[in-house]
Amino acid sequence: MRLDSEKIFLRAVEPEDLEFLYKWENSIEIWEESNTLAPYSRLAIKEFIERSLSENVLEIKQIRFMVCSKHNNSVVGTADIFDIDTLHNRAEIGLLIDSDFRGKGFAKETLDLLCKYATDILMLKQLYVHIATDNISCIEMFEKSDFVKCGTLKSWLRRRSGYKDVAVYQRILS
Repeated sequence: MRLDSEKIFLRAVEPEDLEFLYKWENSIEIWEESNTLAPYSRLAIKEFIERSLSENVLEIKQIRFMVCSKHNNSVVGTADIFDIDTLHNRAEIGLLIDSDFRGKGFAKETLDLLCKYATDILMLKQLYVHIATDNISCIEMFEKSDFVKCGTLKSWLRRRSGYKDVAVYQRILS
């Protein structure tokens, strides 16, 4: 199975991706969405990359892909399947597309490839995601990929501006 679509391909994280991950993991603008409170060191990210290269996906219960443009092979984001639960055959997913590449369809194609990988390789039954209810573009994208809202977590995220609700979306895979 190839992890590619019309515009993108997904590949494993490589040591040379350290600077991309360092930039994104330490971007304060992204911290609210990723529930991050402190920066990551280069050493911590390097150790994460090394673990991801040497450990089994099901042992560490997560996999991260680098999202790359087929046009010029540039890295445009990351995609994660995490909290993999082999007892119940489900996992959570997360996507990050760099701000320079948003609005070009990369996220939707990434999401569709993650679903295919989760079905064909991990043999999962379902995927789920938590989305702030004011993130309309993200909600619309997940709905276009057959994710269904199955609940709302009230005042789930604490922000400087107050608390935000989170919608839980789920997709039952074939």
